[in-house]
Amino acid sequence: MEHALVTVFRAPRELMKPDSDVVSPINLGDLDLTTDEFILDEVDLHIQANLEDDLVKEALKMGVDLRQYSKQVEGELQRIEQASIKDYIKESQNIASLHNQITACDSILERMEGMLSGFQSDLSSISSEIQTLQQQSVSMNMRLKNRQAVRSQLSQLVDELVVPKTMILVILESPVTEQEFLEQLHELNKKINFAKELSFRETLACSDIQDNVDRLKIKAVTKIREFIVQKIYSFRKPMTNYQIPQNTLLKYRFFYQFLLANERTVAKELRDEYVDTMSKIYYSYFKSYSGRLLKVQYEDVADKDDLMGVEDTPPVLHSSSGFFSKPSLKSRNTIFTLGQRGAVLSPAELEGPILVPHTAQRGDNRYPYETLFRSQHYALLDNGCREYLFLSDFFMVAGNSALDLFNSIMGKTLGMFLKNMSTYLSDCYDSIAVFLCIHVILRFKAITAKRNIPALDKYWEAVLELLWPRFELILEMNIQSIRSTDPQKLGVLDTRPHYITRRYAEFSSTIVSINQTFPNERTNTLLGQLQVEVENFVLKMAAEFPSRKDQLIFLINNYDMMLSVLMERATDDSKEVEGFQQLLMARTQEFIEEILSSPFGGMIAFVKESEALMERGQLDKLKNDEVRITQLVRGFSSTWKQSVESLSQDVMRSFTNFKNGTSIIQGALTQLIQYYHGFHKVLNQPTFRSLTVRSELINLHHLMVEVKKHKPNF
Repeated sequence: MEHALVTVFRAPRELMKPDSDVVSPINLGDLDLTTDEFILDEVDLHIQANLEDDLVKEALKMGVDLRQYSKQVEGELQRIEQASIKDYIKESQNIASLHNQITACDSILERMEGMLSGFQSDLSSISSEIQTLQQQSVSMNMRLKNRQAVRSQLSQLVDELVVPKTMILVILESPVTEQEFLEQLHELNKKINFAKELSFRETLACSDIQDNVDRLKIKAVTKIREFIVQKIYSFRKPMTNYQIPQNTLLKYRFFYQFLLANERTVAKELRDEYVDTMSKIYYSYFKSYSGRLLKVQYEDVADKDDLMGVEDTPPVLHSSSGFFSKPSLKSRNTIFTLGQRGAVLSPAELEGPILVPHTAQRGDNRYPYETLFRSQHYALLDNGCREYLFLSDFFMVAGNSALDLFNSIMGKTLGMFLKNMSTYLSDCYDSIAVFLCIHVILRFKAITAKRNIPALDKYWEAVLELLWPRFELILEMNIQSIRSTDPQKLGVLDTRPHYITRRYAEFSSTIVSINQTFPNERTNTLLGQLQVEVENFVLKMAAEFPSRKDQLIFLINNYDMMLSVLMERATDDSKEVEGFQQLLMARTQEFIEEILSSPFGGMIAFVKESEALMERGQLDKLKNDEVRITQLVRGFSSTWKQSVESLSQDVMRSFTNFKNGTSIIQGALTQLIQYYHGFHKVLNQPTFRSLTVRSELINLHHLMVEVKKHKPNF
């Protein structure tokens, strides 16, 4: 409040002093009366603002004399001022000391400022130098990387260009079989390829080494050629196992790769020499082997007269010469029987060791054609697969190129095989041998496919194209022979199984059993035609017998025999087995009716007639046949045991197969009981209940007990 009053009232009082020469600045707060820009309006605003002060308002409100109060305040201020001056004088020494200290500090700070300015200048200079050094470092690093890259390229180039002394000595002096020669040959091949690359780029440094590299290449090619030629010539030595030099060549397969890359003329020369040599070796070996195999073949072979429908005649003694004439074969049935010949298709024998002809000759062993065929072609398969793999690996060929190279070696041998086979088949009538050969080839074909060797595929197909038509021709000849057979020219009639049907059964079961692995529809069709002709033949032969009973015995014996043989080898669901089962059942049932008709024909006829009348409700028509019924009842009771005994003995004499005869007896007695049961049933009808003869009927249970004595396994 005091300050406010001073501010408001001090200035007007001082302004009103008349004796004042100098106008002193008056503390009017923000008012500066000495300035040229002083404006009275602003003074009024200032005064008005001070009047608004709360203390001023309170003083004015209390009626205080502002002038007096102003003097009081001024006096108080002067007193305080004087006190302040005394305090200042009292502390003057300290103030002076403080002044000196401040002056000294200013001096020190000035020096520090100079030092810091120097430091700042130095730091600016250092920063500039660091930046310069950084730029120099980046530049040097870039130059270093460039020089390292250039050095790497130049070092590699120099290494590739330089022909070391070790390489020269090894290529010139070391044998080609040494490992170090092979290693240096690899290095030489790299340098040759590098030199070719540089020559394309027209690099001047290439000319410095080209001469040395060329001379080393010529020397290496010469040594490799001599080595391979020597190995090829070693194949030509008698009794040489050519697989050994082949394995040696495979060990150094890079030699041919080197020649192929750098001297194609020499590579082609060596390949042609190998092809020519191996072609002659294989041809000579297989020609000799095939010829020696034929010397251990069975002497007795089938000819054009050894057919299924041809009469089986014994040897005939000629009175003039005293010699027996050949009935074609000692036993023609062996032509149609498989026997042990099927073993050639077993896995153990199919891929077993090949036959050694001279060993077989020393032991006086003889073999069927299919065994010789298997041995010859397994040798071909084994050698062919090995040769194909060698050609693909050593000569680096594949696909058609490999097949062409293989055919150029084995073509002459394969052609000889096909020619010899064609010649043999033109006079071959052993259908089982031909069929076994077909399945040998089919299995060998599967083996080569499993080994992924396509080299012999075309040959297998060519062989099958020779074998299949011949087999079909022989089979058609046998069919025709049965079709044209005259039963009257086959000698004495006999109800036992005929030798022609036995031939058919053996042959058909053989073909069916072999054909199961690789089914062929053409074969099944021909077998079906053969079966039809055999069935017709059996019917024609049966027709030669005067009695129906003998005809049925002949038919049953033949059907049973054929069915038994077929079921030994063929499956139960084969068409042949199913067909003969139906025929056998039909003829057996007819035979049972036939043998029962003689002793029990009257009763059987009465039962059938009565059952027919019963169905129509006309049984009364037989009411007056008491005499007939009495004869039937008493006749059966008195003779049935003897009739059954006679029937059983007759059946067992008529059928060669005991099991079949027993089965027929069982069927006959079962049928007899059924007829007698029907006889009982008829006589138990109301129409015949008044007949006294009914008491003489044999009890069915008693009849069955008695029948068991004559019925095996009942």
